[in-house]
Amino acid sequence: MNYKDLADLIFPDSKEISYYEEKYPKRDLPEGAMVLRVAPSPTGNVHIGTIYQALIDKIAAKRSNGVFYVRIEDTDQKREVEGGIAQIIRSMKDFDVLPDEGMTTENEWEGNYGPYKQSLRKEIYQAYAKYMIEQGKAYPCFCSQEELDEIREKQTAAKIRPGYYGVWAKYRTLPVEEAAEKIKNGEKYIIRFKSPGREDRKIKHKDVIKGNVEFPENDQDIVIIKADGLPTYHFAHIVDDHLMGTTHVTRGDEWLSSVPLHLQLFQEIGFKAPKYAHTPTLLKNDNGNKRKISKRKDAEAATSYYLEEGIPAQSVKEYLLNIANSSFENWRRANPDKDIEEFDFQLNKMSVSGALFDMVKLLDVSKIVISRMTAEEVYEKSKEWASKYNEELNKILENKEYALKVFGIERGNKKPRKDIAKWSDVLENIEYMYDEVFESKEHKYEYQVINDKESVNQILDLYIEKYYDDNDDKQQWFDKIKELAGKMGYATEVKEFKANPDKYKAHVGDVSTVLRIALTDRTNTPDMYEIMKILGRDRIAKRFAMAKIK
Repeated sequence: MNYKDLADLIFPDSKEISYYEEKYPKRDLPEGAMVLRVAPSPTGNVHIGTIYQALIDKIAAKRSNGVFYVRIEDTDQKREVEGGIAQIIRSMKDFDVLPDEGMTTENEWEGNYGPYKQSLRKEIYQAYAKYMIEQGKAYPCFCSQEELDEIREKQTAAKIRPGYYGVWAKYRTLPVEEAAEKIKNGEKYIIRFKSPGREDRKIKHKDVIKGNVEFPENDQDIVIIKADGLPTYHFAHIVDDHLMGTTHVTRGDEWLSSVPLHLQLFQEIGFKAPKYAHTPTLLKNDNGNKRKISKRKDAEAATSYYLEEGIPAQSVKEYLLNIANSSFENWRRANPDKDIEEFDFQLNKMSVSGALFDMVKLLDVSKIVISRMTAEEVYEKSKEWASKYNEELNKILENKEYALKVFGIERGNKKPRKDIAKWSDVLENIEYMYDEVFESKEHKYEYQVINDKESVNQILDLYIEKYYDDNDDKQQWFDKIKELAGKMGYATEVKEFKANPDKYKAHVGDVSTVLRIALTDRTNTPDMYEIMKILGRDRIAKRFAMAKIK
């Protein structure tokens, strides 16, 4: 009996690998085209790292006239959650990083290299595992869990590196006839890779991001087909990346130590290995210590967090690109209106060390992103978010015509307002423009420099009686506030006040502050002229009456 006989016994129905090599021909793409993939597991909430990976893959593929695809890695079926694949597809749609190829539903896909779900490719992996057995590069292992535990205990006691390798690989040298007999007798087994490696030898590898790295050669006889007939990640991704024509594998740098094993698998099975690019881990500053961002500890690790908070997908993507290539921020500043996919993203310009994920910075980026939107866009996106997450905001946005006026304040000019970072900020930022909301709240009216009863009340009375006119343009409007300031003995220019601080109790800016606080109960708002134009005389007068010091 030989290796081929043993392979036929284990996988009697498996096709020759030539069948799959013909079924999945080499991709017809221009020279330099990159084929990249993201390969999430359907194990629950989608991690923001998946979106990060998908974004850089999608842009790199598009810029090289290549292909970006998604492959679902669901071979660890104990960890799979119901609806997990739908969550992945939905998240990629929400963040506008949908692939050129991949699963579209639980069991359907687009593309010529599918299925794009590993559990549907079982027969393919078994065909290649059979081929490995025929070549004498894989073998059935009959080790029970008790035997594996015993091996590990002996290694630990002897202070030897743990694992299934060399002399510790109990069934590595089992004669073919004995292996066949065990199988015929119904003994349970798995398929292991027969590693030709030695730990005392080194391999050198050039990572696209990390540069030159050196490792001990792999000598572990890892499992390639489990007892359930499904492959391990290590074997599955080797077969898939070969058949799907992957040119570059981007993945988190926690996988860097697997490079010796994966390169060895590619070599032994006779495939050309893709280029590996190990991206920096997304880290979080935790009381001065940097640690990996985690779905278990950090709300912002899950993509659902951004949807619930109302942080626009565009903001998240711009921030992630800023982490990916430090030159993105300057490019965006110079090209505020360009699509991010026009950015000359380079994998080899990514940071070698971990990338600090900073929510404060992300929200700053988001303020800029939202500031570039039109009033119509802000309205539509706010309304869409509010319809799912905020009933009060959804209700006040029912009057679209009025809402567009509110969102139009300080928008579309050279220095647009930057007070909204996420749609959950909107209600707080616009509620004072709605009388029913404004009047339902208690107000403190904490006046600043000018705060005595007589002065505050006089400013409010004089302004509405003598100085406000709905037809004034902005310059006329401000000139009248200056005139009011002068009438009451305040400096009409701030610089005049600074030059003679003993001459005046306050200046025109302080008068404006009184008007602003009376109008909105806030010291900081967008352009007050625009706010007044929307509210109109009657509503202003009513608010001033409410705001007088009793």
